[in-house]
Amino acid sequence: MTRHEREERKAAALSYKQGYYAPVVVARGKGVMAEAIIACAREAGVYVHESPELVKLLMQVDTDQFIPPELFRAVAEVLVWLYRMEAAVEAE
Repeated sequence: MTRHEREERKAAALSYKQGYYAPVVVARGKGVMAEAIIACAREAGVYVHESPELVKLLMQVDTDQFIPPELFRAVAEVLVWLYRMEAAVEAE
């Protein structure tokens, strides 16, 4: 990966807790910060889903804010993917 590609890489992290009406953006960044977010997720055993279009939209949401209703469907699709990944690992 070139320096330019690393600087352009973006990442956002979401959290959802019971009782919340929507997921919350808990981290977002680009370049080195994006790499750190991804590394922390992987170290914690969290699956990393790559969707540049969704990340671009999540980058517009302030940290510690709920995602807007316009993103509910897209995030729900990622959550379905995540649950399937976790179920596949448990089934092994």
